[in-house]
Amino acid sequence: MSLASHLEELQRKHGDLDRAINEAIAHPSADDLEIARLKRRKLALKDAIERLKSHPTRH
Repeated sequence: MSLASHLEELQRKHGDLDRAINEAIAHPSADDLEIARLKRRKLALKDAIERLKSHPTRH
């Protein structure tokens, strides 16, 4: 997988998680632990994206 396609995939997953978080927050019966778990996954993806952008030759 090329660097560009890997970044695109991570960015797609990040966007998917953002939408999932927004949907979960919109429901009054939202599980706070699930929302926190989704936010941690989103942050981990953001960190991975930033690492790849700043050091494209190292993964």
